[in-house]
Formats: sequence, structure tokens, C-alpha cells
Amino acid sequence: MSTPHISSVMTVEPGWIDYNGHMNMAFYTMLFDRAGDEFYEIVGLGASYARTRGFTTYTAEFHIRYLRELHLGDRVRVHSWILDHDAKRFHAWQEIHHEDGWIAATGETLALHIDTSGPRVAPFPPDIAAAMDAFARDHRLPDKPEGAGRSIGIPRA
Repeated sequence: MSTPHISSVMTVEPGWIDYNGHMNMAFYTMLFDRAGDEFYEIVGLGASYARTRGFTTYTAEFHIRYLRELHLGDRVRVHSWILDHDAKRFHAWQEIHHEDGWIAATGETLALHIDTSGPRVAPFPPDIAAAMDAFARDHRLPDKPEGAGRSIGIPRA
């Protein structure tokens, strides 16, 4: 794998634990989203971009694979890569890594660049496109990771 963007450390909080004694599924999404916000700042797509320039991103699809449970107090970092991108969207791969080295979950995102005056899908402005190109170059996976692009369903013989 190429070098991922690695998020800051996040710790599983008491309110995230469900009645089964592990982290509720909603908070896996939150961890992926918080990590995404960190790399959005790098490419210029953060909150100030939405406020000052009238563009933002919307998530078109998000798929999570839960691989191993997280529990209260577990410390994790999210690794993020770009699988692909074009003038109006990007396809990202993320993994939640426990501080002990194992992967708790994977997340796969298709995000759209949005002109909020529509709202409608719109091309990235040149500066953002260049930043996205640089991020993708530095944090790209050369091959599709195991699990990427999977569909959900019950296989029938």
C-alpha cells in the first residue's frame, strides 16, 4: 500500500458504547467522517471552503465493513487513501486502525463536489483540483484493496 493520510488519535468514548458492550455502528461512521474532515482541510475542502466559496461535498455512497469490535477507551487512527478521482468526485478508502495495529473497520466513500447554489454537482475549481491531484498522488492505492467495490446481499446458489 502507498502512504495513507493518518488522522489524529481518537478515543472511544462512554456514550459510543451500546447495549452489547462495544462501540455502536453509528460511531464507526463518525470516526471515518472526522478523519475525512482532517484530510479535507489539506485539499481545501473544509468548513471554511463551504462558508466562503459556496461549494462543498456530499457523500453519494458510504460502505462500512466491520472487522473487529472496538470498546470503551480504545485508541484509534484512521488511514485514508484516494482510490480514484475526476473533475467532480472522488472515491476514497479508509481503515480504522487500533493502536495495537489491527484494523477494526474499513470505509469506502464516493463523494461529489457540490455547488451549493443549486445544489448541483460541479467541477472542482482549479486550486482544489490541483490539491486533490497532489493528495491522490501522495495517498493513492495502486490496486483496489480487498473488500473495495463489494455489493451487499445474500448469495444464493
